[in-house]
Amino acid sequence: MEQPTAEAVLQGVFTLYNDPNNVEKEKASKWLEEFQKSIHSWKIADELLRQKHDLNSCTFAAQTMRNKIQNSFHELPETAHESLRQSLLEHLSHITIETQSVIVTQLSLALADLALLMSSWQKPVATLLQRFSSNANMMYALIELLTLIPEEVNSRHLRLGANRRKEILLDLEADSTLVAEYLTVCLVNGNENELLRSKILKCFTSWVQINAFKLPEISDNMIIVYSFQLLSSGTTSPDLHEAATDCLCSLLHCMELNNSRGGLDDKLFGSIMCLEEAYNMSVAQEDLDKSMNLCRLFTVLVESNLTRMVALSDGETPHYSVKSLDLVLNCVGHYDYEVAEITFNMWYRLSEELYQGNNYQLTSHFKPYVERLIAALYKHSQLDPDLDGLASGSFNDFRFKVSEIVKDVIFIVSSISCFKQMFIILQSPNVSWESSEAALFIMQNVARNILPEESEVVPKVVEAILNLPENCHIAIRYTSISILGELCDWIDSNPETLQPVLNFLLFALQQKNGLATAAANSLQSICSTCKKHMLGHISGLMEIARCLDGFDIQTESAIGLLKGISIIIGRLPAAQLTPAMQELCSFQVEALSRLTNGDDDGLDGKKGRSDPAFWLDRLASIYRHVSPTVRNNEVNPCAFVIVNNWNVLSRALERYKNDSKIMERIVRCIRYAIRCIGKQAMPILEPLVKQIITIYSGHNHSCLLYLGSILVDEFAYEEGCTQGLLNMLQAFIEPTFGVLQMENGLKNHPDMVDDFFRLATRFIQRAPLQFLQSPLVTPIIQCGLLACTLDHREANISVMRFFCSLLRHDRANDLEPMVQSILASHGEALIMNLLYASVFCLHSNMLSDVAEVFVEIKQHSPLQLEEYVKKAVDSLPKKNSGGSVTVTHEQMVQFVSNVVK
Repeated sequence: MEQPTAEAVLQGVFTLYNDPNNVEKEKASKWLEEFQKSIHSWKIADELLRQKHDLNSCTFAAQTMRNKIQNSFHELPETAHESLRQSLLEHLSHITIETQSVIVTQLSLALADLALLMSSWQKPVATLLQRFSSNANMMYALIELLTLIPEEVNSRHLRLGANRRKEILLDLEADSTLVAEYLTVCLVNGNENELLRSKILKCFTSWVQINAFKLPEISDNMIIVYSFQLLSSGTTSPDLHEAATDCLCSLLHCMELNNSRGGLDDKLFGSIMCLEEAYNMSVAQEDLDKSMNLCRLFTVLVESNLTRMVALSDGETPHYSVKSLDLVLNCVGHYDYEVAEITFNMWYRLSEELYQGNNYQLTSHFKPYVERLIAALYKHSQLDPDLDGLASGSFNDFRFKVSEIVKDVIFIVSSISCFKQMFIILQSPNVSWESSEAALFIMQNVARNILPEESEVVPKVVEAILNLPENCHIAIRYTSISILGELCDWIDSNPETLQPVLNFLLFALQQKNGLATAAANSLQSICSTCKKHMLGHISGLMEIARCLDGFDIQTESAIGLLKGISIIIGRLPAAQLTPAMQELCSFQVEALSRLTNGDDDGLDGKKGRSDPAFWLDRLASIYRHVSPTVRNNEVNPCAFVIVNNWNVLSRALERYKNDSKIMERIVRCIRYAIRCIGKQAMPILEPLVKQIITIYSGHNHSCLLYLGSILVDEFAYEEGCTQGLLNMLQAFIEPTFGVLQMENGLKNHPDMVDDFFRLATRFIQRAPLQFLQSPLVTPIIQCGLLACTLDHREANISVMRFFCSLLRHDRANDLEPMVQSILASHGEALIMNLLYASVFCLHSNMLSDVAEVFVEIKQHSPLQLEEYVKKAVDSLPKKNSGGSVTVTHEQMVQFVSNVVK
């Protein structure tokens, strides 16, 4: 972009905000975006800020300045840093109380980021306080700046580097006393200005969050005292109440991080325990926001003490901090379930600590609290008495979370005691339907843990469910059906109950309003668990399959039901299995056949029937779960059915080759078919390979690469197949590289990278010699080297596994010379790219996969690895754009040593 004038930029901003013509607005937006990326925007943004033309132009200029410092600071030579600093300080000094907050924030962000990046700016916080603290007009802007500097320390945009970040944190720690004093003065002199007080609290919180304060020094800090005053008062505004809560929560997190005990810790604990009255007042006043804030604070109090609460409660008496659970349970009893939900993660963490401890006496201290939790959740789970149907919307989501938390904590009180407790509620005289349903709902969540030999309560519950009156509420019937599915292990051990349970579920399967879906899910669970006993019911299951489309069940549940039926079919003798599987498949194959022939008449009577994915997913479920036990050299009874149905899937590939979503479903179906019968799929191998090569050349569906990897996995061992599969790989390479070599090709097509390198890895695993001898290896490695920097979890794992497999071979076999040759040619570039990617491109959770490649190279030669790592580290930049040293020579030497070790 040529250098524009300030007037041209002003005109662009005016058009963007004021022109009624949307086409002109869009053009102006794109032009301004390009302008912000150009090097000229530094000077012009500065000029616009001096001109103070209007609000929009000043806002745009401040945002531009902030963006440039965050993303393009490298454009400025170090000599320009000082003039930029002076310019920003000058702009900031012109701020008045009337200046729009958006401009204050953007300018403050720009200056905060500059202070962090600019290593030559010594003691920026002290400088800012010295320059602006005596100016009352600057109070808001200065507090904003002091809030943002600690907040930006860990910003990924700035890429400060560990050395610079450590240096800054030490500086901030040294200046924290000055900041605390300034904020206290502002609080004292700020009259009753709520906005100012809220900003003071937020600023103090941001310094606590980076652990800048020495905790003993702030134990009597006025801002902490003020926070408790705000939370104790019934008249505090919502914003101040939230800011005070955030402040105290941050302090608790900070103390947990520092393992700080005594002094401030005891003061905080005692003061927060005294806020129970304030919480009760917020409930009485129906002030939900305040109740939620205080619940959050009580929850964080427990979490910050959790480790020592558990560690120091293994004697006869629990640790004193256990009483904070009473505060949390008081909140769980709040009339609004959203308050209870705030505590759920804390209960999960407590259950994890106790489970790891595996100590009966320790767990027993927490049992009364968990019993009270479950009692409260039982009440929260009750449906509205006026409800005619089933739970839905956000309340249904809440009940799902209740399910998860009950399953997490149930071992503390035991499943059977909870089950019995809920059964007592069911037997209460005049119990309301919603209380009964909630009790059943809690029972449903623990039923799977009931021991199969239980004979006191479960038989009574099952009998009561099987004899539900016809006029009982639909929600009770729905939950009762679900309980039967969860009791599948108990039913398996008590087979005399199976027939009446199946009759009950079959009746429910014919109902509407969600009951059929619940029955299908329970039937699937029973089929999956009671395989042996269900064999005798195969004719009934086949009848269900024939009528499947007549039932009012959701798509996923229908697929699940087919899974259950398929599991039972897989246990039939071969002579019965083939016709049963053929019939089960025929309902799906016939519909697919009509669709692929363009004849969908009569299929669209119900939603989705004319969508091939509807039938493909069902067929895939059958292929996946009919899993007979077949000995070597025996004919797989599924082979006849799968080979017979191949033509329909082949036609589907051809008909839907333009639709990537449907192609994925077809490939998934073929994958399970081939996995089901393995090498007995040989009759379809050649036509399948030819077809996917042809389709892939014109339509680059990455799922076809994935299918190729399945074929390699199953057939590469077979004599006569390897070369054909290598030819398939060669045919895939040209269109794949054509896509990946385009601008941003790797970034825009991570699925293709993932599937292509999975295919290459399968070749190394199944036919290593033929693969390493082929001319395809070098271009694939070169593509892998480029893909090292791709910040996509699955794609990165596939690339790393490819390199690991390439290097991971028995050092004594014939492949070693080939691997050594590959290392000699590409090892240095590989380590260079991996190290660069680890520092600049990849998320930290991806580095363990990168490390595996280093380990494999070390197995071949530790000296070679050391040499490669040294060269790679030498090639990395030693200074960042702010001029600070990102890595010292000593750190480099230590790093190389650590990696090689």
